[in-house]
Amino acid sequence: MYLFFLGEAKNLPTYPGPNKMRDCYCTVNLDQEEVFRTKIVEKSLCPFYGEDFYCEIPRNFRHLSFYIFDRDVFRRDSIIGKVAIQKEDLPKYHNRDTWFQLQHVDADSEVQGKVHLELRLSEVITDTGVVCHKLATRILECQGLPIVNGQCDPYATVALEGPCRSEAKKTKVKKKTNNPQFDEVFYFEVTRPCSYSRKSHFDFEEEDVDKLEIRVDLWNASNLKFGDEFLGELRVPLNVLRQSSSYEAWYFLQPRDNGSKSLKPGDLGSLRLNVVYTEDHVFSSDYYGPLRDLLLKSADVEPVSASAAHILGEVCKEKQEAAIPLVRLFLHYGRVVPFISAIANAEVRRTQDPNTIFRGNSLTSKCIDETMKLAGMHYLHVTLKPTIEEICQSHKSCEIDPVKLKDGENLENNMENLRQYVDRIFNIITKSGVSCPTVMCDIFFSLREAAAKRFQDDLDVRYTAVSSFIFLRFFAPAILSPNLFQLTPHHTDPQTSRTLTLISKTIQTLGSLSKSKSASFKESYMAAFYEFFNEQKYADAVKNFLDLISSSGRRDPKSIEQPILLKEGFMIKRAQGRKRFGMKNFKKRWFRLTNHEFAYQKSKGDQPLCSIPIENILAVERLEEESFKMKNMFQVIQPERALYIQANNCVEAKAWIDILTKVSQRNKKRLTVYHPSAYLNGHWLCCRASSDTAPGCSPCTGGLPANIQLDIDGDRETERIYSLFNLYMSKLEKMQEACGSRSVYDGPEQEEYSTFIIDDPQETYKTLKQVITGVGALEQEHAQYRRDKFKKTKYGSQEHPIGDKSFQNYVRQQSETSTHSI
Repeated sequence: MYLFFLGEAKNLPTYPGPNKMRDCYCTVNLDQEEVFRTKIVEKSLCPFYGEDFYCEIPRNFRHLSFYIFDRDVFRRDSIIGKVAIQKEDLPKYHNRDTWFQLQHVDADSEVQGKVHLELRLSEVITDTGVVCHKLATRILECQGLPIVNGQCDPYATVALEGPCRSEAKKTKVKKKTNNPQFDEVFYFEVTRPCSYSRKSHFDFEEEDVDKLEIRVDLWNASNLKFGDEFLGELRVPLNVLRQSSSYEAWYFLQPRDNGSKSLKPGDLGSLRLNVVYTEDHVFSSDYYGPLRDLLLKSADVEPVSASAAHILGEVCKEKQEAAIPLVRLFLHYGRVVPFISAIANAEVRRTQDPNTIFRGNSLTSKCIDETMKLAGMHYLHVTLKPTIEEICQSHKSCEIDPVKLKDGENLENNMENLRQYVDRIFNIITKSGVSCPTVMCDIFFSLREAAAKRFQDDLDVRYTAVSSFIFLRFFAPAILSPNLFQLTPHHTDPQTSRTLTLISKTIQTLGSLSKSKSASFKESYMAAFYEFFNEQKYADAVKNFLDLISSSGRRDPKSIEQPILLKEGFMIKRAQGRKRFGMKNFKKRWFRLTNHEFAYQKSKGDQPLCSIPIENILAVERLEEESFKMKNMFQVIQPERALYIQANNCVEAKAWIDILTKVSQRNKKRLTVYHPSAYLNGHWLCCRASSDTAPGCSPCTGGLPANIQLDIDGDRETERIYSLFNLYMSKLEKMQEACGSRSVYDGPEQEEYSTFIIDDPQETYKTLKQVITGVGALEQEHAQYRRDKFKKTKYGSQEHPIGDKSFQNYVRQQSETSTHSI
């Protein structure tokens, strides 16, 4: 799991032209595969991006790279520099802002992929009976080579090199594949009979063999005039054959001369990044039983502060750390409402002033925030997205601060523009109550009841308890920063951002139902603008909306049958060949997925060219690359045919496959088997069956379940919670110590224990003991797994090629651990 925050770049080199400014964007790459691109910041040498990109990495990689490009309208965009972080170094920068110096991008240093090589040294007897040695070098295959300029036609050169000679041979070019199967053998004479003249450079003594090495260079055959592109190299000394006459291993490709070539001098500027990095090993479900059961019964523990889930919130440095896996786990098992109700009730009992209810960053507020993000994202999109998009496109001026007005702008016109936007968004929100997800409504009902019971004299508290979440922490932040909620692809421009800020402030105040509205604003111009909304109808609309979303036993959510947009974007699809002699070429299309249908059109906003009802999707599976010599392809299988689609990169492909599988998971006619390759030239490439209706030859993957409660891996979330408990074990032990402290029982708590909420020391101690036991048992399982992996894993295998620095670090750590334990 990774979250990349791209902050800003500074001190980029000036453009050689007269204005010296640049139009720059940044890309996120796994090795050399681009998976995300920021917006373009124009005319700046210190561009601010401020963009978040979250993804789960679907494949192994060596470097997480960030490239800064300068846009060129007439030619190819030029690379200014890059930041490349090795996978094993990512934990060093976890969750902290870091400035990285931009490095030069040298074509000879941009490498990825691995090579499978086999060497065999054999003795050959010549016609005269003299023995000499020959080396057979076999290039079997490569995997994961980069796509260069949209293509990869690789070949390899193999050379035997030494102090006095270099003898090179070349494989055939493999067209349109970045996983070429070469399987070619090249023979080299290593030693020659001593009868040869000493002047011959082929005359080598036995002891000279150690000075020889096999060098393999990978190239991309190019039709361009400046020649073939270098893809990487490896060098294998012949002394690997000392112990045996044959040797076989996988190698990671390395930069030219192993990167020893010095970079050009010059300061390229720097890039600020924040990389949030987690990597968990998840066991099978039965390993997590004791800890999972202890967590799931948290809602039933009296008092709730003595429960395992509440304790996690107490020991974590940030409440958010605990809230994310807890909410996902409770959602998965359908226990999120009773748990949040229990911790909300406890928090309300501790609150003294109704005006401060749920205002702090408590475990309750963080858990509700996380639940709204997971359960309410589609609701947010269907409610706000069309209007936010229109505001971004229209660029109407809405500045109402007289100091910030530009020349030629009219304050009254701007105020009217802003009023219309606020009115429109306010009406959309207050009329959307019937679409609010059930799980959110059930939580709001429990908040309302707890607040009304605790503060019986305050008639508004039943509203403010709910509005503090739905307006203050859900709608207002989404309007303010739409890119963080996927309502817009990137940060908005400064003018639109200002407009959204003013709308967000007004909506937040309208929703708060505070008694003195004008006093809510520090700025006099905002107070003056708010006079438009000082009518009773606005307060009534808010109360009616809050009543609807926090009432028990509301409408059945299944009665809401409006289409919800789930995902959209450009991809390349293969024509389905509906006509017998029709062309089956590849075309770029705009794809759109709702909870009703999967459709594509020529461009965004056009009429659909094809629409597939969700119930007609029988399976969604990856398509083997060999089918069309294209990466990142998948297939949407229908009753009559399969639609073959290529995504932009591996992250996009995984995201589309996951969400398409999710929405079609409950279809009654889902397939159990499928064809992993395409039907071409009268047969299936995978099983060679000739009938296009032949049943599949491979079992379908399980995919994701169709509802939010199950669209989460419960074991993975329990593993995350175990990791957090393990990380804060010293705090758990200190909390356990606090439970036995007389100050907790009898009087004011000692200062060192005052950070913990301990309502019942005996119950809390009992739970802590169970938590520590459960975490200890899982830690032993992890340690055993690491020991077993260390024994079984071979350096030079396909999983851990030679040159895998993360594995070398792992081996070193295990060796140190073993030595320490001895």
